[in-house]
Amino acid sequence: MISRDFYLERIVHKMWNGEIKVITGIRRCGKSVLLFELFYQYLLDHGVSEEQIVKIELDQRRYYKYRNPIVLCEYVESIVTADSEKQFYLFIDEVQLTGKVIDQENGGIEVTIYDMLNELKAYKNLDVYVTGSNSKGLSSDIATEFRGRASQIHVYPLSFQEYYSAVGGDERQALEQYMLYGGLPRITALSDEKDKKEYLTNLYRELYIKDIVERNGIEREDLLNDILDFLASQISSLTNPTNIANALGSMKNEKVNPTLVSNYVQHSMDSFLISQARRYDVKGKTYFKFPSKYYYTDTGLRNARLNYRQYDPGHLMENIIYNELLRRGYSVDIGVVTDRSNGQNVQKEIDFVVNDADKRIYIQSAFRMDTENKADAEIGSLLLTKDFFKKIVIRLDIPHNYYDDNGIFHCNLLDFLLERCELF
Repeated sequence: MISRDFYLERIVHKMWNGEIKVITGIRRCGKSVLLFELFYQYLLDHGVSEEQIVKIELDQRRYYKYRNPIVLCEYVESIVTADSEKQFYLFIDEVQLTGKVIDQENGGIEVTIYDMLNELKAYKNLDVYVTGSNSKGLSSDIATEFRGRASQIHVYPLSFQEYYSAVGGDERQALEQYMLYGGLPRITALSDEKDKKEYLTNLYRELYIKDIVERNGIEREDLLNDILDFLASQISSLTNPTNIANALGSMKNEKVNPTLVSNYVQHSMDSFLISQARRYDVKGKTYFKFPSKYYYTDTGLRNARLNYRQYDPGHLMENIIYNELLRRGYSVDIGVVTDRSNGQNVQKEIDFVVNDADKRIYIQSAFRMDTENKADAEIGSLLLTKDFFKKIVIRLDIPHNYYDDNGIFHCNLLDFLLERCELF
């Protein structure tokens, strides 16, 4: 069992806060294990009896009847009200599988799982926890469907620190494997390279693609696959729906609608398969509408998407850093600064502008800085900010961390991922 203490602590912190705890994340990232095993064991270890924990897994046949929200609500109410002196915990897995039903006893009104959960939340002796994979069912709708009375805990695939705690061994070799096969928990139990590749490839094709197609009624599955191929090959590169449509149109010898591409990209983001990083004008303090960067939530899935043909460690490193920053709860943008030297206005990029409340840092991802031109490019963009926020270059080609003469902190990638250096 891999420890997920980062998320467990967040759940514990939100216990009995009067809100529904909604655990979201990409399929197979470990949400159910977090709730039904790790948090469950935590409660048992702290004096909660098994009878006080009501577990309902809606994707299991024996729980199918509880996909009806009214039946579910009545069942839970019968337990909670039967012994109102005790505190109870309700765990529900795969909430998005439930649908709408007509409540004939109350005027034939239409009710959903959200209505029933909001009703159950009113019980003072019941603390409610639910999991779901699709943000259209349990993320973007939280504010409206739960009427602002829900706490979201978003779970990512294993961080490198979590992954390394499971596999051990040489850190550098573990990182190479992590870059190639990613951090879906099942990967740590597979030792054969062929099994890992087969698992990720099948998971992508049989689970993620089918999920997106079925949930959104997608008619052009071929176009969706082409878009995901394009984004997989373009991680860390700027693009937009129009560029994607033009590239695919040329490849397919047909006119591709940018609006359709935009919709398919959004559906992929809603499924947590990819995420978008927007560009931010550091001096102008405004966002650019386009272009943006798109990163894969798991590098193993990205590599599987391309059949392991395009292994570019520099771009994968940037993707991993981005995911790690998001996992830690920071707000992350792509920075843009303007170089006005030589009588020209040239936009230059800072890989990540990272904000934590009122604190900010700038980060450049550099697989290696083995030439003077490469070093000047990475450092130059940071110096153009002309402010006093901390500036960091994360690298894989240095044996130890240090500050250079410009006050820029050079941090080894392994030290960053294993949290052996402070960012703020």
